[in-house]
Amino acid sequence: MSFRLSQERLLGGLMAGFPVVLVRAFLPADSPDVFIVERLFSSSLVVVVSTALPRRMNVYHFKKGTEICNYSYSHDILAVRLNRQRLVVCLEESIYIHNIKDMKLLKTLLNTPSNPSGLCALSVNHSNSYLAHPGSATIGEIVVYDANILSTVTMIPAHDTPLAALAFNAQGTRLASASERGTVIRVFSIPDGQRLFEFRRGMKRYVNISSLSFSPDGQFLCTSSNTETVHIFKLEQLGITGEEASPTWTAYVGKMFSAASSYLPTGVTGMMSQDRAFATAHLLAMGRRNICTLAVIQKLPRLLVMSADGQLLIYNVDPQEGGECTLAHKHRYAPRQSQPRPELCTTSSGPSRQLITYFSSSSQRFRWRKDLSQRACTNKAYITSIIYTRL
Repeated sequence: MSFRLSQERLLGGLMAGFPVVLVRAFLPADSPDVFIVERLFSSSLVVVVSTALPRRMNVYHFKKGTEICNYSYSHDILAVRLNRQRLVVCLEESIYIHNIKDMKLLKTLLNTPSNPSGLCALSVNHSNSYLAHPGSATIGEIVVYDANILSTVTMIPAHDTPLAALAFNAQGTRLASASERGTVIRVFSIPDGQRLFEFRRGMKRYVNISSLSFSPDGQFLCTSSNTETVHIFKLEQLGITGEEASPTWTAYVGKMFSAASSYLPTGVTGMMSQDRAFATAHLLAMGRRNICTLAVIQKLPRLLVMSADGQLLIYNVDPQEGGECTLAHKHRYAPRQSQPRPELCTTSSGPSRQLITYFSSSSQRFRWRKDLSQRACTNKAYITSIIYTRL
């Protein structure tokens, strides 16, 4: 779970009845702005990196309001990832792996390919603690590293262009990736690195993929970008046993297509055989960076999308038929006109199905009414995160 902040307070909301629960501030009032915060699931352990000291990581026990320890690194910290076994710190050309229990440095991966965005993913399943990071700065190669036994597991040639997004499922058995081109999403089995799925979000234009997120059960994958459409893909294997047993017109056409595709160039065959989106959601505006996640809220599947301007959209998803998702609720967290717009962060999920969307505003704190149709606000605090949990 990772996110970027520009303020020093945390606000959590519980998405069952949609009240907001305030988490006590664990930083002093005069603390510098922070841009990385990681919380270990629902524990009291919080990792913070400030804008004033971007090379230092502070570890806090936020309920006690005390600092546990701090570590300094040779260059700016770009990302922090953690699970119940490991804490990973990503710099532009190196990665540090700590034992989460005593914060002892276990391994340093030096001279990694240039990674200016700090792109990496750590499995929340601590029984394997797989770490994925770019293996090249020029092509989309993925290195999968076992942070428990401290050895490389596999290297995956995922894309022709540099990587833009990585995400593990909750079990750590699948890894999704997208490149800077943004047209193809691929899913690989872990640890062997076999390609399982290949989804195309479009051939007409390149896009900037901003997030990938599996559903809690791992059956769906959603992706958002700088376009007006969020795509949801269904991860199911389409076998041919049923077609062979039932000589229907659909099966006949499928066989004819397979035979014809064998005569086509490899690139064309790949594009024709790739699965399209199972469901889509159209946003209210385009050109803004968006992040997304899939959740079960009030026993219904939902798609949550947060935009860079502080707008939260909640869509209903039909898990059987797919198609166009319907907008169920909309919330805007708009700062004062004199204040800068919120900084978008990220969204992630864990095995406990806790889903967190983080962003920062500059002036207001919001709380939801139980009917989800109204919200009240006060200028006494800063909004920086919303926590969604399925009960």
